[in-house]
Formats: sequence, structure tokens, C-alpha cells
Amino acid sequence: MRIELVKGDITDQQVDAIVNAANSSLLGGGGVDGAIHRRGGPGILAECKRIRAERWPEGLPTGRAVATIAGRLPAKWVIHTVGPVHSRSEDRSHLLASCHTEVLKAADELGAKTVAFPAISTGVYGYPLELAAPVAINAVKAAETQVEEVRFVLFDEAAYRAFERALADA
Repeated sequence: MRIELVKGDITDQQVDAIVNAANSSLLGGGGVDGAIHRRGGPGILAECKRIRAERWPEGLPTGRAVATIAGRLPAKWVIHTVGPVHSRSEDRSHLLASCHTEVLKAADELGAKTVAFPAISTGVYGYPLELAAPVAINAVKAAETQVEEVRFVLFDEAAYRAFERALADA
């Protein structure tokens, strides 16, 4: 599998699946979540509501992943995952790693060969980039998957540099 780093907007990526750093409600929010819902349109929200009603009435648990259509996005699918809120008193890296492996499992079920990830949990959930990047890179590298390309789409220079260092060290 190829791992690529890109500085840019995940909603512009022409890949089979983009990853949404969602909240457990799956009903949209800020950051990457809000951008994906706004650009993808109401079809994504409609599928998320159906998933909540049929499969996850209490919300999607942290570390799990579910797929929906991508609506007006250039990708075919959106794979939603709920990252952990960072804690200084509890190691939640296993949950962050699970987000990445569960997304790749969902991608395999869809037949997706190219997947674009954001820097999960590094926004309002407060996970430091220097801690999150190695977890993300190592989880993807260790995953057993049919995905051929994983692209980390990083919003700014700081995120790009953190993932670049993590990839060099992996």
C-alpha cells in the first residue's frame, strides 16, 4: 500500500472514499465533519439518520466506522469514524488506531482502493499532532487491507510536517 501526504482540503480529493472525523451523532458538526456535510449535501445526512435509526441509535461508538454515499463530493463514499477526545490522564491511542483500522475494513467491504484520511481527533478533540500522527501512520501501515493508496490530507503546514516526521520514522 502507498501512503501519501497532501496539504489541502479533503472535500476536493478524487478518491474512492474520504474519511469523516465525525462525532458520535453522525449528524454533522464543525471542522472536517461540517465541511463534508456542507459540500456533500443532504444525502449524506439522510443516510446518517438512517444508520442512527437502524444500527446505532445511541450514536456511533468511538473507534468504529460506517460508510455512506458521498453526495456531491468527488469521492464515491464517505466513511465516518469517531475519534477519541484527547486525555492527559488516559492513553486513548488504541481508540485512535482503531479509527484507522475500522475505516480500512469498511473500505475493503466497499471495494475502495483509494482512501483519504484527515488528521483524526486533532481539531476540537485536542489530540496533539505529534502524538496522533505516529498512531495514524502505524495503524495504517499495520492494517491488513486491500486498499492500495492511503492519502492523509492535512489542512495546514503543522499537520503536514507532523505526519511527514511520523512517516519517516515508521
